[in-house]
Amino acid sequence: MGMAVGNGSGSDDDDGYKPLAEINVTPFVDVMLVLLIIFMVAAPLMVQGVPLELPKTTASKIGSQKKPMVVSLAPDGKLYIRDEEVTRDSLIPRLQQIKADEGDAVVYVRADRKIAYGDVMELLGRVGESGYARVSLLSQPSPSGATANN
Repeated sequence: MGMAVGNGSGSDDDDGYKPLAEINVTPFVDVMLVLLIIFMVAAPLMVQGVPLELPKTTASKIGSQKKPMVVSLAPDGKLYIRDEEVTRDSLIPRLQQIKADEGDAVVYVRADRKIAYGDVMELLGRVGESGYARVSLLSQPSPSGATANN
């Protein structure tokens, strides 16, 4: 934008001279947006920290890896906690005992796809009765582009 000079009457006298004093902020906004994008891209790269070569130690790790708590319902109706077969009556006491020994964890429930929905819901209810609050259902990912049958 330029500066408007004159009042538009076409006369050459300086009585009607009024400069237009506006600041064009469009280039300022463009520069600020470019800087914002640069900082958004560069910020995660600066978080990595200083590269160090840490000393080696023989101390054990603080957190030991526990076996995941998996409750499985086989196609023949048998129940398993991890690899241990349990009966329907001993499921809740066994889960409570494991919770007391190992603490609260996520329980992963697996069931064969041919098992009736009601049986899976009953198993979920029993896991909830045993005191576990976090329960997740496991599934197998389908191949890309394929639709689920049955």
